[in-house]
Amino acid sequence: MDLGLKGKVVLITGGSQGIGRAIAEAFHGQGARVAITARGSEDLHECEREMAGIFTFAGDMTEATTRKKLIEDILQKWGTIDILVNNVGGSNGATVAETKLELFEDAMALNFYSTVDLSKHVLPIMKEKQAGVVINITSIFGRESGGKATYNAAKSATISFTKALADEAIQDGIRVNGIAPGSILHPTGNWQQRIEEDPEKMNKFVNDEIPAGRFGTPEEVANVALFLASEKASWIVGATINVDGGQSRSNF
Repeated sequence: MDLGLKGKVVLITGGSQGIGRAIAEAFHGQGARVAITARGSEDLHECEREMAGIFTFAGDMTEATTRKKLIEDILQKWGTIDILVNNVGGSNGATVAETKLELFEDAMALNFYSTVDLSKHVLPIMKEKQAGVVINITSIFGRESGGKATYNAAKSATISFTKALADEAIQDGIRVNGIAPGSILHPTGNWQQRIEEDPEKMNKFVNDEIPAGRFGTPEEVANVALFLASEKASWIVGATINVDGGQSRSNF
């Protein structure tokens, strides 16, 4: 299906592995001009080999100067940014009592502040065109307990930010939405490591916690990102959509 994304300039943070890479591949397959970021250059080079014509940027998205340079480089190359996918993120810490405040600050810097700052960078670009899309990748654990407290807090803040920005930006033709994945299996993720460590325990987890009876795939998240970026989702504003096979216990 042609989603009208051919030629669109798409920036995906954390785009060299897992969900981010699947999103990059999906947009590339639609003919979009794709830019991805990651900290490590090796995975970026592999992406360049597999997705002809993409733009890659190695850098730490917790650093404000790096984020600014990223936007400047994309504008220099392609002149605009049509779609921003804030995907970069990570989990740290242990229990609240055992986790130092600095780790909460680190989690917010990576998962939340990078999203806020990059969104603020693209707003003037999109506002000038009266068109644009921002998609924030969060987690079902931004709505309920289940992950580490540092991660949950940062993703919860991002879900709230998504709605706040959406209501503000839609007046300028900019749609802002989010995707909250459940447990997604990919070779570089935590779930793969846990399966290798204790397959029996993970089988029980899937049977007990995921009504669909399996882990999700990065491609299933990517498909939702394509939809939200397209005009097919023109009346979806400020939503964060669960992509979890029924795993979330939330009923709203």
